[in-house]
Amino acid sequence: MNLAYRDIKHNLLRFVLTNFGLSLLLGIVIMITGVYGGLIDDALRQARAANADLWVVEVGTNGPFAESSRIPGDTRELVGRVYGIERAGAVTYQSVQTELNSKPLRLFLIGFEPGRPGGPRKLSAGREILRDHYEMIVDRSAGLKLGQEVPLGTHGHNFTVVGLMRDEVTSSGDPVAYLTLKDAQALQFELAPPAARREAAHGGPLQSSDQINAVIAKVSPYVPIPEVATALARWKHLTTLTQEQQETLLSKFVIEKARSQQMMIMVLLVIVSAVIIALIIYTLTMDKVRSIATLKFIGAPDRTIIGLVLQQALSMGLFGYFTGLALVLIFKPYFPRRLVLDIESVAIVFTITIVVCLAASTLGIRLALKVDPAEALASAG
Repeated sequence: MNLAYRDIKHNLLRFVLTNFGLSLLLGIVIMITGVYGGLIDDALRQARAANADLWVVEVGTNGPFAESSRIPGDTRELVGRVYGIERAGAVTYQSVQTELNSKPLRLFLIGFEPGRPGGPRKLSAGREILRDHYEMIVDRSAGLKLGQEVPLGTHGHNFTVVGLMRDEVTSSGDPVAYLTLKDAQALQFELAPPAARREAAHGGPLQSSDQINAVIAKVSPYVPIPEVATALARWKHLTTLTQEQQETLLSKFVIEKARSQQMMIMVLLVIVSAVIIALIIYTLTMDKVRSIATLKFIGAPDRTIIGLVLQQALSMGLFGYFTGLALVLIFKPYFPRRLVLDIESVAIVFTITIVVCLAASTLGIRLALKVDPAEALASAG
């Protein structure tokens, strides 16, 4: 006879309601884990999307994601002539905000040279950019449709959406959009007409739009990457970063505070979950003091009493965990931030839940083992 099962069946409604509340709490823990994974994945996604071996940026900077970087547009041709460089592409990165249908729209624009490194990896709908101007590929999270026009820049040009991507967002959650390098340079570096006229009236030189933020380089598989990086490092007006260095900058410095904050929230929620589970088990054990005393009076061994408390604690943990996970998966598409729940992180939360339930059950077990069998007779009397 399974005593835990019979007790749960006898108080089924209370068990279900208690565990539903616990499942919401564990669901929040799982959600924070997904937000944490999504934050790191989004931060690294743009650097990895470029599929680069080397990043060439402005001297003294850690750009183009960690800080601002501006280099001449012809740098790509210089890098492409270096021994070991197989392919090179010029790119620009910028955040813009526009208005569409009387609603604000924020995008992270990437300018690239079609046919060279730095472009979109895979489209979920539509086609590649074929024209030199006024076409864009955007992530689905922007809510745009194929053929829709988006006004960008001070000149008021409309860009037509010709392709859609999936899960291409920045660490701040902004959808990514790809433009041709010429369009991106015009948006980022060209002066607005009033500012251009002002500069011309004062006789100052107009700012050149032939600038880029970085050069992405692919190294030949037959040449060691460190060897090429060393050769590029001799140029005093440029800084060269490997892909590993770029990812380290993003994960360790750019999103360090946000990542630490998410981790702290997750740890606090685990502690709160442990306290709540311990209190629930302790309360349920107190409600069964008479039954436990009766079991002891008729000769039930301590392992039977311990098994009763442990099985109920594990039942609560398992029920709450899987219900919380199901709720997160159901509502995952509606979260404002992308959740990344891989098997490893889900398994870690499951392990933590089991350990917390076992640790929290110690309060109930101590109470149960202290129950005097004589209380059964006292209660009966």
